[in-house]
Amino acid sequence: MKKILIIDDDRDLCLLLSKLLNRKGFETDVVHSAAKGIAKIKETPFDVVFCDFRLGDKDGREVLAEIKSYAPKTIVIIITGYSDTRVAVDVIKHGAFDYITKPLAPDEIMAILTSALASAGKEPEITATAATTKAPEKTNNAHPKISANGEYLVGEAASTKDLYEQIKIVAPTSYSIILYGESGTGKEVIAKTIHSLSTRNKEPFIAIDCGTLSKELAGSELFGHVKGAFTGALADKVGHFELAHEGTLFLDEVANLSYPIQAALLRVIQERKFKRVGGNKEMPVNVRIIVASNENLQEAYQKGKFREDLYHRFNEFSINLPPLRERQQDIPLFAEFFLQKSNGELDKHIEGYDDDVMKMFLSYSWPGNLREFRNVVRRAVLLTPSGKVSAKTLPWEITSIVASPLHQQPTLSSTNNEEQSILIPDLKDAATKAEYETIMKVLKQVKFNKTKAAEILNIDRKTLYNKIKSFEDLSS
Repeated sequence: MKKILIIDDDRDLCLLLSKLLNRKGFETDVVHSAAKGIAKIKETPFDVVFCDFRLGDKDGREVLAEIKSYAPKTIVIIITGYSDTRVAVDVIKHGAFDYITKPLAPDEIMAILTSALASAGKEPEITATAATTKAPEKTNNAHPKISANGEYLVGEAASTKDLYEQIKIVAPTSYSIILYGESGTGKEVIAKTIHSLSTRNKEPFIAIDCGTLSKELAGSELFGHVKGAFTGALADKVGHFELAHEGTLFLDEVANLSYPIQAALLRVIQERKFKRVGGNKEMPVNVRIIVASNENLQEAYQKGKFREDLYHRFNEFSINLPPLRERQQDIPLFAEFFLQKSNGELDKHIEGYDDDVMKMFLSYSWPGNLREFRNVVRRAVLLTPSGKVSAKTLPWEITSIVASPLHQQPTLSSTNNEEQSILIPDLKDAATKAEYETIMKVLKQVKFNKTKAAEILNIDRKTLYNKIKSFEDLSS
C-alpha cells in the first residue's frame, strides 16, 4: 500500500483529500505545517507528498528543497491557487512532479497521482469503488470517447466529430490557433487537448484570462518585471511567457488586451524574445500560442478594436466550437458523463435521470453551454438523496421551458344546459400569465442573466427573484 503525506493548513481540504485517497486504497497521513511535514518525512518514508504552496511557516520552494534533501525519490505534487500557477511551474522546474489548482477535482487528483506513480515505476494500486467502476464501463462501452485523464468527452454529433478531426490535424503542428465559441463551450479544455496531442505535451501549459488583466499590470503578467520597475514591484517576477517556454500559452478573451500590449505581443511573436517590464535584458522564448475569443477578431480589427497584423499572426488556424444547442445528439452523452463525474466528486451513486428530466435537457437552449450543463448536473446530484435525478432538483429556468407554472383558467357552465360552456377569465390569473410571459421573454433574450433582466424590466433583482419563486410555487 502506497503511503501519501498531505501538508496543508486548510483542515477541510486535508480531510476531503485524505478520504478520497483512502477510498482509493492509499494510506495517508496529514500535517498542517511545513515543519511538521519535514519532521514526518525524516521519520517515515512516503511515496508521494501533496504540499500546499502557501504554508504559514514556509513556501513550496523551501519545503520541496527539504523534502528532496531527505527523500530524493519521494514524488512531490504542489497544491496551489489559480493565481499561483506561475510559481507552481517554477517549482516543477526544481523537482516537483506536477501541480493541481484549487478547488481540487477528484478526477484530476487521481489522474496526476496515477501518472506520477507510473513515471516512478510504482504500481498505483488504486482500489476500485462503485463510483469509479460504473463510469468507465458505462461510457467506454457506449458511444462517447473520454480522454485519458477523464477531463473531456468526444460526442457523436456531426459538428463534434468535425471539431475533433480538426484538432487531430492541427495539434502536432506548430501553428498558432484562434478558438471561437460562446461562453462555456469549453475553449480552455480544447486548448489543453491540443497541447496534450502536440509534441510540446511534456512542457508547461499556461492559461491566462486576458479579461481579468488591468491595463497597468497586463505587461507584468505576460512578460514579468524586475524589482523596482513600478510602485509595488518589490521583487523580480516571472511572466507567463517565460513560464510557458517550450510549451503552450493559452490567452483567453484576447480581444480585451489594450493596443500597447497587442503591439508588445506582436514583437514577441515575431522576434521570439522579450524584455521584462523595467528590464534591459532580452530573453529568448519559444512558445506555441492558442488564443480564444467570444468576439470575431476579423470583425474586431475591421472596426479598429484589434491589430490586423496581430490577428494574422494568430490566425494560422481557426476552430469554431459549436454551442451545445447545436449538438443535441450529444446532450444525453454529456448528461451521463457529468453524472458520473459528479458521483465521483460527491461520493454518491445516483443511477440516472427521470424521463422528463432528459426531455427538459433536450428542450432547453443551454445559453451557458457545457459549463452550465455541468453545474446543473452537479446541483441535481447534490440534491438527489438516491435513485434517479428528478425535475424538482433542476433550476427554474429549465423546468419552466417544458411546463407553464400558471394555473389553468377556470370555466363555468351556463345555467342553460343547452348553451355551450363559456370561458370566464380570472383577471388576476390573466395578469399573472402576462407578467410570466414578459419575464420569460426578457430572460431568454439575455440568456437568463437575471441582473440584466431586472434592469430591462425596471425592477430590482430581489423583486425579480421573488416573482420567479412565485411562479415556481404555482407550478408545484
